[in-house]
Amino acid sequence: MKLKITFFSILILFFSATTQAQEISIKETELSSKKSVEYNPLSPAKAAFYSAVLPGLGQAYNKKYWKIPFVYAAIGTSIYVYDFNNTAYNRYRTAYKLRLAGKQDEFTTDNGKVTLSVNALITAQKGFKKDRDLSLLVTTAFYILQIVEASVNAHLMQFNIDENLSFNPQLIQNDFLNKPIVGASLKIDL
Repeated sequence: MKLKITFFSILILFFSATTQAQEISIKETELSSKKSVEYNPLSPAKAAFYSAVLPGLGQAYNKKYWKIPFVYAAIGTSIYVYDFNNTAYNRYRTAYKLRLAGKQDEFTTDNGKVTLSVNALITAQKGFKKDRDLSLLVTTAFYILQIVEASVNAHLMQFNIDENLSFNPQLIQNDFLNKPIVGASLKIDL
């Protein structure tokens, strides 16, 4: 249950950060009106490659430095959960093997009293193995997600977001039929 809560908390934090297309300052607006941004088709591929080599490097390539802590928090937390579950699984697995061999394990006291039964050891192994495998899947998903995010962000950075572009949906009254007609206008000022 803790794994699910941790996973969803990280997922919400990762995506609830304010997503912005690009922030445009007055200087950038002036520059974009004077000089158009060149399209670089290799930029998304570079960002994805950099993220695949080192998580967070694609975000740095895109100059979105604020995303790097989220990348490392997500991947680091899921690796920590994997390590915790793997350690616990190995602990109960070792105890189970020692119990079957007739030797004393950590869940048996010195006078021979058993604190956990064999069935409890088997149940604990199954639970920790399931959680370990799930956390490995989550780690892989976060790794792939940060690669995709870097690539998509690099794609979106190449769009023209000049203030001269506008989309204005409006209702148009048709005087002939006396019914409103839905329409859209696109105004491009060059």
